[in-house]
Amino acid sequence: MMKENGLLISEMLREKPYVIDFFKFNGLKLVDEAITIETFIERQPYSLFEDMGLDKKRLIRDYYAFIERMEAIRCGALLPVDSMTLLGGKDKDGLPESGRLVMKKGEIIGIVGPTGSGKSRLLADIEWLARGDTPTGRRVLINGEIPPENWRTSSAHRLVAQISQNMNFVMDLSVQEFLRLHAESRLIDNPDEKIAAILNEANHLSGEAFDPSTPLTALSGGQSRALMIADAALLCISPIVLIDEIENAGIDKVKALKLLASRDKIVLIATHDPLLALNADQRIVIKNGGICKTIWTSSEEKGICSELKQLDDRLSQCREQLRKGQKITFN
Repeated sequence: MMKENGLLISEMLREKPYVIDFFKFNGLKLVDEAITIETFIERQPYSLFEDMGLDKKRLIRDYYAFIERMEAIRCGALLPVDSMTLLGGKDKDGLPESGRLVMKKGEIIGIVGPTGSGKSRLLADIEWLARGDTPTGRRVLINGEIPPENWRTSSAHRLVAQISQNMNFVMDLSVQEFLRLHAESRLIDNPDEKIAAILNEANHLSGEAFDPSTPLTALSGGQSRALMIADAALLCISPIVLIDEIENAGIDKVKALKLLASRDKIVLIATHDPLLALNADQRIVIKNGGICKTIWTSSEEKGICSELKQLDDRLSQCREQLRKGQKITFN
């Protein structure tokens, strides 16, 4: 547990101004006094805590946990997730699905199946950290254990980032302003360096480059997804990334997957694209709303994947020639 070393509230607010948010969230007004945080909490009337359903000792423990987590965020540390385990529930007919699937950081997991089979439902169960309380009855374990209940709603314990096929910005900000806001919310000490790195990666992923001054609302669909994938890889602290069908997203999709996996994240992607599915370490097959089996990508399939990549590169070349009004050629 972290120690304040007797810091007064005024000193703490100068060193860690974000602590005021912790107390606002818990319905307490933090007064800048010459006392410690612990003394401040102890002086609050028990009736106040009873009305809010709080306990003084627990609040102090939660406060230290909050400080520790925020300092980890400042350092860019991911939440400590080494593995995620999915315990099977039932399909649409109530029949049990495949029992237990363990996913480890740095792995890419494909989710495949017909349209309407339940791929998005599986992503939703993972995002909610399901405890048998969704229509499928699935359960999600983190590092082999049931995660604390407050991890579902706590912004400091946001385990999952999600990137979908349809992403549209409505914020009246430039790309740089948006990234700076995100960097500042993560207490990044070198925001300009981080922003430059994200933009560099985003422009490597996107079919068409954009600059820091570009308004978010002016980004194409592919540029928006490229930006969010680079942001999720380099700035977002969520250790689990869910991707819902990016095969037609106008980005280098294979490079996007590998970028996310290289940051020690668990990456799950629902897809109909064989190139993406075979770039995964394993794939979950969904049928009638349930997991019917999992398949590890074989060496033979990796060879096929290499051939598919060549075909995909040719298709990308054709698309680029069409955009530029050129005749279609294979060079």
